[in-house]
Amino acid sequence: MKKLFLLALFVVLAMSLAMATIPQAPQGTADVLGAHNGYGRGCVMCHAPHSGAGGNGVTTTDPYSGNEALWGQDLTPLYGQTLLFGDNGGYPVTLPGNIAPLVNPTQPVTNAHDPTNVILFCLSCHDGNLAKVGMMKGQTVESLPIVGGNAPTLLGKDGTTAGNYNNDHPVGITATFGCNPAATPTVGYNWDCTITNGKVSMTGNASSVFANTNYGFAVSLSTIGSGSSATAIVTCTSCHDQHAENIYSGKMGGVQGYYTTSFFLRGYYNPIAGGNSAAQFCRQCHGGESNEMHGQMSVPTV
Repeated sequence: MKKLFLLALFVVLAMSLAMATIPQAPQGTADVLGAHNGYGRGCVMCHAPHSGAGGNGVTTTDPYSGNEALWGQDLTPLYGQTLLFGDNGGYPVTLPGNIAPLVNPTQPVTNAHDPTNVILFCLSCHDGNLAKVGMMKGQTVESLPIVGGNAPTLLGKDGTTAGNYNNDHPVGITATFGCNPAATPTVGYNWDCTITNGKVSMTGNASSVFANTNYGFAVSLSTIGSGSSATAIVTCTSCHDQHAENIYSGKMGGVQGYYTTSFFLRGYYNPIAGGNSAAQFCRQCHGGESNEMHGQMSVPTV
């Protein structure tokens, strides 16, 4: 009888976990822009309504300053630079030489959403090597969960070598998102997803459960190329929503809502709850390390 009781208890517990839903964020009074309010400067910190970087009191020689996204930081120290990201520099990124709208007929029109332009704009505030920004204090406003303390917010400044980007997550045209559509839940490094014209579809046996039931697919991948040759790649804004620091607005566990996050991350991310949300966030791109690709289809996000 005791064994039957324990078995029944286990079944009930397993069912309750399987039916667990990702908790939505409680209502609060903090501005979602968070640290990107820039100590009270707000949107103007990045998007100067007039005169580009000059509108923020910055002297620049860039004749195109502010032409894209009303960008209010000086981009000239970063123009044309090649930076070596991730895995000991295995992901080089060559930044644009300028953001001219159209210099000659053979040069395509650029825009703020071009992958390398995204990286360029982010680094104009978050680079501590070439484009140092005086107003930033160089550390996260939020403290690190569990371990405490703060993390650096200026790339290229940490480490033993000046200009060290090797220890920063890969971004750029070589930081591609891969799928293995033939994968079974126990085989493969990537998700069993498909990519069509650069758009990822999480429709495999494992990836669909992860994206629609156990977590979600909140990342915003960039695309290079066009048509059938288009490739999905990772940029800074693939993982970070620069306009919302502590709340993710989107679909988690198949439910549209507002979810707790940190560090401007896209998706439910709440390590202090003691669950697996931090791991689940990373598994959006790193499917090979997911529960589902190891045959564990009923592990919820808590």
